[in-house]
Amino acid sequence: MSAPEQTREARDALEALRGEIGKAVVGQDAAVTGLVIALLCRGHVLLEGVPGVAKTLMVRALARSLDLTTTRVQFTPDLMPGDVTGSMVYDARTAAFSFREGPVFTNLLLADEINRTPPKTQAALLEAMEERQVSVDGTTRPLPDPFMVAATQNPIEYEGTYPLPEAQLDRFLLKLTLPLPERDDEIVVLRRHAEGFDPRDLEAAGVGPVAGAADLAAGRRAVAHLRVEPDILAYVVDICRATRTSPSLAMGVSPRGATALLATARAWAWLAGRDYVTPDDVKALARPALRHRVRLRPEAEMEGVTPDVVIDAVLAHTPVPR
Repeated sequence: MSAPEQTREARDALEALRGEIGKAVVGQDAAVTGLVIALLCRGHVLLEGVPGVAKTLMVRALARSLDLTTTRVQFTPDLMPGDVTGSMVYDARTAAFSFREGPVFTNLLLADEINRTPPKTQAALLEAMEERQVSVDGTTRPLPDPFMVAATQNPIEYEGTYPLPEAQLDRFLLKLTLPLPERDDEIVVLRRHAEGFDPRDLEAAGVGPVAGAADLAAGRRAVAHLRVEPDILAYVVDICRATRTSPSLAMGVSPRGATALLATARAWAWLAGRDYVTPDDVKALARPALRHRVRLRPEAEMEGVTPDVVIDAVLAHTPVPR
């Protein structure tokens, strides 16, 4: 099979992947697309939404549609770093210590309510997210490929939480917000449940593998070779630099944020069937790629300004290449 045919098949498979997840999750198309983009870019995702908007179900459906392993960890105040990464345990039969893998050794790690665990445990994920490996007792162990962290946090419950530090937020490729469903979508959800849908049994719901590791690898190669014109590169830089001078922000987007915006825009363009990036691709990914990389000034927060409002203002005032 030729390279163009492989690329075409990979795109078709990943398009089918989005439809397959839709058998279990209703009305969250943008978040589903964001997860696929993160996989194509080897990135991690922070999912924010109130309880009950299918954050966990979405990740489980994604893993099943790709035939990947997934593990869920409920982050709590008493969770220790070794509970995530694994630890050395004594084996009485051999009179020696051996390494017991933690839940991080999986393809998709669902880190539920990540901001409810202390910073020490949050930091245990940093090496895994950045280096795709964990180090315990001086020994480095690689993680499976693909590997993605999908972390969730609740936007309205602040009591008993530990805000994620900027260094860790910056490791997430995208921050996806999951809104409450529209009325028609909510009716569809209830109708499915009335007809016997069980979110714990995705096989009975008809969700099955429609794409594999080969499709993902072909998609990653195609995205990496997508053409980007110099004026698009300059546009991405201008957007990020404009956040650093915004009067509403105490901290703007770093160069890492610029590379994330470029990478996700390329993946978006490839999924749309193009081999080049347009300014509209950059605009489409600006919010999810940048909203968690900026910090508002206290006075802006008091006035009700949000990161999305600031990003929209930056986009409105940044000249668009022709």
